[in-house]
Amino acid sequence: MTGKPNIAAFVAGYGVFVALAALILFGWLRYDNFLGSFNILSVLRYNSMFALVALGMCFVIMTGGIDLSVGSTAALGSVVAAYASPYGAVPGLLAGVGAGLAVGLVNALTITRMNIMPFIATLATMLAASGSALLLANNQSVSVSYESGFTNLGQGNFLGLPIPALIALAAYIIGAVILNHTAGGRTVLAIGGNEDATRLMGLPTDRIKVLVYIASGGLAGLAGVILAAQFGAGQPIEGVGWELFAIASVVVGGTLLTGGAGSVVNTLAGVLLLGLIFTILNFENGLGWISLSAYWQSVIRGLFLLAVVLVQARLTRHVATNDKATAA
Repeated sequence: MTGKPNIAAFVAGYGVFVALAALILFGWLRYDNFLGSFNILSVLRYNSMFALVALGMCFVIMTGGIDLSVGSTAALGSVVAAYASPYGAVPGLLAGVGAGLAVGLVNALTITRMNIMPFIATLATMLAASGSALLLANNQSVSVSYESGFTNLGQGNFLGLPIPALIALAAYIIGAVILNHTAGGRTVLAIGGNEDATRLMGLPTDRIKVLVYIASGGLAGLAGVILAAQFGAGQPIEGVGWELFAIASVVVGGTLLTGGAGSVVNTLAGVLLLGLIFTILNFENGLGWISLSAYWQSVIRGLFLLAVVLVQARLTRHVATNDKATAA
């Protein structure tokens, strides 16, 4: 039976692209201006923040970990960037990313040096980062400077494309190169596959895990910078549920929650797929056929994630069974 194409393996690896293409075709056929430049650029600009958070989450999950602090870290990064925005775009960018890197470092050291489970460690930093953002902002939005050029990071264009989308694209290219063409990327997958065996092989397990969590924090901080620049204010209460969106994007892209396997490109496709789903819901609201509030959209997001996890689990078991049968 080895000559037959493994449909389960194909769906697990490329199903997200098929679903994305189908969704784009549906939107194009049903709605006016769905593929218009304004809508496309708006989707890319807004979802760039989620793409950055999902990229960091992808590497974390591939090691078999989890980072629940990314949403709160983005909120903290937006507040810090807003305070630094009067000094210019670069200081604002560095301040926001620096805040994210600091949170990521705390996560990394807590997990690797104190041997705290990632779920507990990042849950603690999620609460700490959220409280810090509220304290710094005095529980209100922090306006950014419009004279320093800082808002170009979120609202500007370069060569006709949104700057946030270009930043996210550059981050994904770097992430794909690291994962697929470096020893560090192979070690990330090895840790997720079997951390004990990775240590016995002499690979720098703790060092890679530290770098992964620091990168996740830094990318969340960068998302916070774009958040502040795009909406003109640091948002201390934003970021709620961003970690769930990131996890959903990673899982939809086929990355195993148990670690050891994953794809940066598929994660980006997962972000676009989820982003388009909510864009289509908004188009439907505009047509008047349905009227779904943000609360119902959250319900749909949760049900969609559950469905994807169930399908992924069945496909994984099917692929594993076929591999064993082939080996036998």
